[in-house]
Amino acid sequence: MNQLLTHIPRHQFDTLVRQGEGDRYVKTFTTWNQFSVLLYAQSSGKDSLRDIQNATVAQQNKLYHLGLPDIVHRSTLADANKNRDHRIFKGLFYRLLERCRSLTPKHKFKFKNPLHTLDSTTIDLCLSAFPWAKFRTTKGALKLHCQLDHAGNIPSFVIVTDGKQHDISVARDSLAIVPDSIYCFDKGYTDFTWFRRINDRGAFFVTRAKDNLAYCITGQQETLENKGILKDAIIELTTFYGQQDFPHSLRLIHYYDEETNRTLEFLTNNFKLAASTIAGIYKARWQIEAFFKWLKQNLKIKTFLGTSQNAVLIQIWVAMCYYLLLAYIKYQTKFAHSLFYLHRLVKETLLDRVSLIDLLNLDQKRLARLKGMEPQLCFEF
Repeated sequence: MNQLLTHIPRHQFDTLVRQGEGDRYVKTFTTWNQFSVLLYAQSSGKDSLRDIQNATVAQQNKLYHLGLPDIVHRSTLADANKNRDHRIFKGLFYRLLERCRSLTPKHKFKFKNPLHTLDSTTIDLCLSAFPWAKFRTTKGALKLHCQLDHAGNIPSFVIVTDGKQHDISVARDSLAIVPDSIYCFDKGYTDFTWFRRINDRGAFFVTRAKDNLAYCITGQQETLENKGILKDAIIELTTFYGQQDFPHSLRLIHYYDEETNRTLEFLTNNFKLAASTIAGIYKARWQIEAFFKWLKQNLKIKTFLGTSQNAVLIQIWVAMCYYLLLAYIKYQTKFAHSLFYLHRLVKETLLDRVSLIDLLNLDQKRLARLKGMEPQLCFEF
């Protein structure tokens, strides 16, 4: 655990704490202590404040290595989650993102354009416990909007909103378009005004065409004999508002997917890449779905340690920081296995006296042998 914390840019963290006045009037339980405890809870899978307190009691003789007090009381952690500004941990996420980007490998495609996928996932909440997160009459929810960078499959843009917020509204208002990048998203982001903004800034998009798309064919792309490509046409929108919002040509690709036995229509403003590459870009969109599934199955973003909005946001941002921390360690050490396997290694040996570098070289049998060699407690009756 101590070796994990050494990968956190402490100077930048302290700067964020000073800017957010996180340690103002604090005597013992600092913002760094809070982050350490929450990171421990994420990596070890603790579900509640009582679980965290009981764990600190059981591991009391090891806590001094982390600079923590002897026992982390539930009320102390609850007050810190309620009162400390969540933007401190949001800022730490983006500092870690800068470090990860310098190590991530390139995406699998041959083109050099940066590739990003946009999507969101809904986190259900109990409306009676979280009244500020009203989604429907009897249901509460949050939305986690994310942009996944395919260079390393790391989240490069994250916004947490209420469940009513539409995906395209967040993308339109908050996402900075980077020239020469390719943005992939589903039909929920269809907005020709936003498409025009992407096009005018020298970037590209790949999405699914809606069934009611009104257009006329003005040309045909040269297509190679490629399995699955049925048609590759140049089109223009025919409706009045469509022509006002996007007065440029678009590319419509009809693709037959053998796996699902479906014909898909892809819409893009990129006329240079092969039609099969455009289809491959949209197929790679499943990686953001896998990312959301990984988060919900392995990190604590579905059950929360507090009911206030600030406490929920702190827990989500710490979970995202932990994901980037795992990615940073994986790419820095060139760890051959998956992030899931790395997470399990960390979880099993979190408070053990073992070198992180040695740990990354262990297989399942050697790890089990290491766990079996730990000294056992002896009781006399």
